Amino acid sequence: MHHPALFTPVALGALQLPNRFVMAPLTRCRADAAHVPTDLMVEYYSQRASAGLIVSEATMVSEGNSAFGAREPGIYDAAQVAAWKKVTDAVHAKGGKMVLQLWHGGRACHSDLSGGQQPVAPSALAISNSTTHTSKGKVPYEVPRELSDAEIPGVVAAFGAAARNAQAAGFDGVELHGANGYLLDQFLRDGSNRRSGRYGGSLENRARLLLEATDAAIAVFGAARVGVRLSPLNSYNDMRDSDPVALTSHVAGELDRRGIAYLHLMRADFLGQQKGDVVTPARKAFRGALVGNMGYKPAEAEAAVSAGTLAAVAFGHHYVSNPDLVERVGRGLALVEPDPRTFYTQDAKGYTDYPRA
Repeated sequence: MHHPALFTPVALGALQLPNRFVMAPLTRCRADAAHVPTDLMVEYYSQRASAGLIVSEATMVSEGNSAFGAREPGIYDAAQVAAWKKVTDAVHAKGGKMVLQLWHGGRACHSDLSGGQQPVAPSALAISNSTTHTSKGKVPYEVPRELSDAEIPGVVAAFGAAARNAQAAGFDGVELHGANGYLLDQFLRDGSNRRSGRYGGSLENRARLLLEATDAAIAVFGAARVGVRLSPLNSYNDMRDSDPVALTSHVAGELDRRGIAYLHLMRADFLGQQKGDVVTPARKAFRGALVGNMGYKPAEAEAAVSAGTLAAVAFGHHYVSNPDLVERVGRGLALVEPDPRTFYTQDAKGYTDYPRA
């Protein structure tokens, strides 16, 4: 057995995992045009059920918030719930566990993908460092509409309703997507949140929406089946914060007080623009299960688990191309590299056709 510490059982709250491997959320755009999960997705997730825990791809909590070419899944109507139930049944039949990642795209959405609906955000600031894909090809991001304080309880309610739907669909819990420049993250960081009032200005105010949405999910599943994902350093989607360490410490401390199942922390920046150590302040402030993500290789993952820094490690792009990642790592076999040309296509190629060792 290679890297034996990764093969020991662990509890993330009420989630009892047989190993320390977490499949990170990976948007793959294989839902249908109505955002309903497909049978191809049933096969894809069940192929990867040997992970200690699968975190689903980002899933829309409400209609009209499409940010990935209109083929990402939702969890806001009965057809979506029924289709996700087929996924969770297949994963459970193979002994796996799966949580649903709850997501609102905020300013990363586009009206062309959302029935003409203008995207919303904490402030009327567009993503300026990239373009987005629409039916008209690549276009600049739109300037979003600033949400009023009076509208925000409706956003929180959407997260609560999505959690109830996730429960009906058979998920073992939920993870709130507070990372990568989507709505909850946009409120957290002062580079995108320039509003005043109850949800802007101070760190306490900027964290309010994430914590209220977390509380809404806790009211459904209980804290021991709710996780939160953060990316305090990631500049993807034109994101920045003036003090990511303070942000990490504050949010981690608030989540610790709630006793959530786990904190899923992205430790670095996709684009390499912002650097720093957010793992140490997160570990200090959050006494529960910390899941690390971004660039961990098995040896480093094992060292972090053995040291007690991390309870588990989330692997991302290698789960695209290695459905049997757990078995390959245990046997010391080489990992297959994924083909990025098929990340966001709509068929089986580069999705369910990667072979097992």
